Amino acid sequence: MVKARDDLACGLPAAHGTPPVEWRLSNGLVPYEQALAVMDARVETIVRGEAPELAWLLEHPPLYTAGTSADAADLLEPRFPVHRSGRGGQFTYHGPGQRVAYLMLDLKRRTPDIRRYVASLEEWIIRTLRRFHVRGERREDRIGVWVRRPDRAAGREDKIAAIGIRVRHFVTLHGISLNVDADLGHFAGIVPCGVTGPSYGVTSLADLGLPVTMAEVDMALRREFEAVFGPTQRSDDRCQRSDDGSN
Repeated sequence: MVKARDDLACGLPAAHGTPPVEWRLSNGLVPYEQALAVMDARVETIVRGEAPELAWLLEHPPLYTAGTSADAADLLEPRFPVHRSGRGGQFTYHGPGQRVAYLMLDLKRRTPDIRRYVASLEEWIIRTLRRFHVRGERREDRIGVWVRRPDRAAGREDKIAAIGIRVRHFVTLHGISLNVDADLGHFAGIVPCGVTGPSYGVTSLADLGLPVTMAEVDMALRREFEAVFGPTQRSDDRCQRSDDGSN
């Protein structure tokens, strides 16, 4: 019998002796193509055992990405560039004010269980939101983390964080996006993650009346990441994109 995600074990600590996960923060807006190239290159070095795992936190300029299950009908108005992505899922939005976290984790050093990995990502987000007194919840029929909004309507739920992953040789790519102070109007160009209907929307910490800074969110994300996935070590250089897009 297949377990519900609420019943899955959460947490994927690495095997004893595994180096800490590199924790990297990028300033500025990182172009999507550049992020894909960095992820692809890093995964190859992780597979070969030449680099530690990586958690990379960044922001993108406004754009839409289409996952492997994206329905063309869900692209309502392509007001921003649309990027085809190898991650699972459907259409989503990335832009300023949204914290994107790309994870390159070697599941062979942890537990090679994709469902448990996704449940652990949700747990990471839920724990992070709890630090700001927000109750995030998972849904069995919808990937991501949701917030109940009875202040808007009975039965209303808004999505505050999305999850989209890819796995190559048991090393993960892509990850999560958490709306901190994103322009929620930008989601109107798509059907986010294919979920539609008057009972569903999108929200952010700012929309919930919590004007927290990105730095505060980053601190909470790192603390709760370590609780779910294990130790991290800050990258020696704080990446900052130059005008030509290089780090």
